[in-house]
Amino acid sequence: MAEQKRKRYLELQMEELKEAHADNIAQNSTTEKKVNPNHNAKNAAIAEMYNDAAEYEADLKGFEDELFLVNKHPFKDIATEMHKAFPKEERDFLSELNTIVELGWQDFVEVQKTHPLEQFELIKATDFTQLIEVFNAKFPEYAGDFEADARVLLAQRWERLINIKKEHIKQEVYEINTSGLKAKYVKRVYQKYHGLV
Repeated sequence: MAEQKRKRYLELQMEELKEAHADNIAQNSTTEKKVNPNHNAKNAAIAEMYNDAAEYEADLKGFEDELFLVNKHPFKDIATEMHKAFPKEERDFLSELNTIVELGWQDFVEVQKTHPLEQFELIKATDFTQLIEVFNAKFPEYAGDFEADARVLLAQRWERLINIKKEHIKQEVYEINTSGLKAKYVKRVYQKYHGLV
């Protein structure tokens, strides 16, 4: 009987130890969160220097992807493919594409005076997705390739945007380098600080 009491007493002690140990583990797991060692004031200041360049790089990547879609897909499908590729964008790609072709043709008509006004009027009145068919049907005598000419206008627009972003990035890198830090180092700190690598 004394042996059973002693055994039961030891079992109760063991259960109390297990409960206490489990409480310690639960307490430690809630209070000890993993802290990113890169989150400190020095790294925050360095990462801040790269914010604009990182934004320009993101814009550049987006413009390069859009140019790829312009060059890859059939003319009438470009806007649809852009909406599929960038579903979170709140841009009206169809209207944007139409405006680019309109402004380019307006330049041909009013500035360069190489194309008739009727072509520009037709482009303004026609939906982008039907532009090639309608233009070719209305102007079968057109000496050039309307689709190729319209694609050139689109490509030029995105190439300009890409070049602008590249210049912005160069300027940001230059400013970082003149601060005494290397731009590659600042970019690496920025990526580590924001958990990108």
